[in-house]
Amino acid sequence: MQVHDVDLRLLRIFVAIVECGGLAAAESRLSIGRSTISSHLSDLEVRLGIKLCKRGRSGFELTEPGRITYQASLELLQQCEAFASTVATSKNELSGRVSLAIIDTLVSDPRCAVAHVIAELKECGSNIQFDINVCEAREVETSVVNGRALVGIGVSRHHLRGLDYYPLHDETNYLYCALGHPLFDCEPSAVSELLADAEVITSNYMRDRESRNDGLNYQNSAIAYHDEGIAHLILSGKFIGYLPEHYAKHWVDKGMFKAIEPEVYRYTIPVVLITSKNNSASPLAQALIEEMKRCHKALT
Repeated sequence: MQVHDVDLRLLRIFVAIVECGGLAAAESRLSIGRSTISSHLSDLEVRLGIKLCKRGRSGFELTEPGRITYQASLELLQQCEAFASTVATSKNELSGRVSLAIIDTLVSDPRCAVAHVIAELKECGSNIQFDINVCEAREVETSVVNGRALVGIGVSRHHLRGLDYYPLHDETNYLYCALGHPLFDCEPSAVSELLADAEVITSNYMRDRESRNDGLNYQNSAIAYHDEGIAHLILSGKFIGYLPEHYAKHWVDKGMFKAIEPEVYRYTIPVVLITSKNNSASPLAQALIEEMKRCHKALT
């Protein structure tokens, strides 16, 4: 089949549906209603002549042709962006889509240079489009691997094949309690006993679970998948949990959070720039990576 602009738009919608895990979840990302998304998906299936997915009460599931089409769509869309970037370069200007995948709460870290990078790139090319996805650490790497993100900023101890990792700065996480928790105003001699009974937040999003090895009793009574969720639970005064120092500082300065024995309950992990060995050759990608390194170096 010949590929037209409308087909590219439908393929982008299809990719968003797959990466969000269904039509309902894709609504916020695409900023259109579920019925419209469903109509676009049906149009694409008619255009291609295949059934891309199963959708209904049992949930969303790709068919085998759907999985093949998803991978082919990623490759086609990447090639389109590379073409636009190359043509723009021939005119001595940067153009294209800068897609970033970033772990949450980095905006509160004064060493994070993402805003500076955006400003610098906008000065270099007014036609650059920015797409920022804030997600958990594992999704940052996945987004770079599958080409959804041009680069990622996250944490990773176990590096994936096909990706390059460039250290930006270290992030220190402390164990916090909030005003109203028994540990907040307790005597130093009572900390050990209170810690033994404290309910600790379990998080799959913990920056580096392996580094903690803190001996605390994780009872799974509270689970959060992002730092903001952990902060809500700590603020209740009923739980303790780990947060990055720069993120917790807002509540520490207000006298609402307190680090528990910070010399003991802490861990540090490097924040890294993640790039693909396959997708970093375009002029726009090179400019983005160079600015990321330069701006972060200047701040740290």
